[in-house]
Amino acid sequence: MMEVTLNFSRIFMTAGVFILMCSPASAEQRMKVSSTTSLDNTGLLAAILPSFQEKTGIRVDVIAVGTGKALKLGENGDVDAVFVHDPASEEAFMKAGYGKERTTIMSNYFIIAGPSDDPAGVRKAKTAQDAFKRIKTSSAIFISRGDNSGTNLKELEIWKSIPGGQPKNSKWYLESGKGMEEALLMADEKQAYILTDEATFLKLKKSGKFVSLFSKRDPALKNIYSFITLNTAKNPSINSKAAEALLKYLLSPEAQDLIAKFKDSEGHLLFTALTKTPDK
Repeated sequence: MMEVTLNFSRIFMTAGVFILMCSPASAEQRMKVSSTTSLDNTGLLAAILPSFQEKTGIRVDVIAVGTGKALKLGENGDVDAVFVHDPASEEAFMKAGYGKERTTIMSNYFIIAGPSDDPAGVRKAKTAQDAFKRIKTSSAIFISRGDNSGTNLKELEIWKSIPGGQPKNSKWYLESGKGMEEALLMADEKQAYILTDEATFLKLKKSGKFVSLFSKRDPALKNIYSFITLNTAKNPSINSKAAEALLKYLLSPEAQDLIAKFKDSEGHLLFTALTKTPDK
């Protein structure tokens, strides 16, 4: 009788350990964030997310795409939050009710890069619009992301602000449909002009012959990154608690300090940390 009781106790203890191991409390928490390719390319997310995981036990799976695709993933409920950089698209996203909170996290600037001999005279430009006019007038090759990303939308915004607008159906205007790194390498290969975020350019400039030709702090080229938590009324399956935890971390002094001090391999600071009251 004693032997039977002992065996039963062992079975019970083994089963208890199995249940504990398989319980949700002990399982790794995960969340998905759709982000711009520039945040992924620069290595910023890889630099700051491990600390978040260590503090919260939440692993963040990043889906790096253009802003348009990132917002679409949020709209469909395929991710738990989005981290993007096109204010106009973000505002439309919030107005449609897909977002819960939209918060500015950081910024940098777009620049215009191109061939060192600068056939369009972009170095002489006083504004971003002037630089684009010079490129258009000279019919020098220009590489567009053409992928509805934040960079692509900023480029189109500038084209719309000059006479004639976007140079569609022009032999010198080429749409790559690629991410920022790939588009920059394509511009280098074709000795073309390109609008790029400064952080990705600085990371890749050793890889090519392209140079920064217009890097003035023109307000038209300011590049603002915002983190958006999503509306569970639209998609109930969203891991809203994890998204809110990540937002809280991104706004913390620790994360803001990491962002402000993040540098490329040559010591260039790549982002300015910013915070403001979230949009409800």
